[in-house]
This record gives sequence, C-alpha cells and structure tokens, in this order.
Amino acid sequence: MKKAQGYSKLFDSWADITAKNGIASAAAYSRIKELEKGILLVETDHPGWKQILQTKQTKLLNDFRRRFPDMDISAISLMLSRDLPPSEPQPDEKTKTESEEETSKPNTAETAEQPAVESPSASAYNAIKDRAFREKLMKLGESIAEREKA
Repeated sequence: MKKAQGYSKLFDSWADITAKNGIASAAAYSRIKELEKGILLVETDHPGWKQILQTKQTKLLNDFRRRFPDMDISAISLMLSRDLPPSEPQPDEKTKTESEEETSKPNTAETAEQPAVESPSASAYNAIKDRAFREKLMKLGESIAEREKA
C-alpha cells in the first residue's frame, strides 16, 4: 500500500515540479506515463513542449530524485504522444476562419506577428516569465505552424 501511495504521489507531482522549474504551462500539455526500471517516461502532445521540457530535463530529474529518493529514478525519457487530451478549448469555427483569413493577408511584419499573439495558446506564452525564452518559443511555434501549412 505504501509503495502504491508513493507512485500516486509521483504522478501527482508533475504539475508542481514543472511549476518549480518555471515551466508550469508545460504540465497541461504533458504527463508522466510510467516509471519503469528507474526511467521516468513523460509524454507530451507537441514537439515544442517536448523541446521545452528537454531544456529543463536535468533540473526536473534532480527534483524527482530529491522528492522521491526511494524510487531510484535514474533518467527522464521524453516522448511525443498524440493520445493526450487537449487541455485548452479548441477555437470555434468563426475564430478558426478569422485566423485563416489573417494568415492569407499580405505578409508584413505586423501581420506576421499578429497570429502568434491571437493564437489559442497565447495565454501559455504569457505564463513564461523569461521574455527572451518566450520570444524564441513563439518563433518556434510560428515556424511549426508554417511547416504544417505546407
């Protein structure tokens, strides 16, 4: 029973540990899938979130080791999973159509920056305190969106 409670605490600690490391918004797009042979398997719903978690992977691992020393966690493995439920409401058709119209306008600097600010995940970007990191992440999101259009 004690071991089961330990595992439950491990899985429940994901949001807290990501918040401690300055990436609280990542918890909404990822989860701990399992702990097997000392490897903590974490799933993300998008490559961008996987990349963000990779930047903090060592710190996350150290926090898990400190918080759960009896579990002998030796590594964190990150994987992409499309099975995670969406954590934000999907835009309705009107919003989706307006976004598509915005991207079809002539490509000026103002228009290029506007979709990232109006995107459904803009609140996730605003949660990131480090301005330079937030800007890089927004550019990454824009780049991914452009590749998905092509």
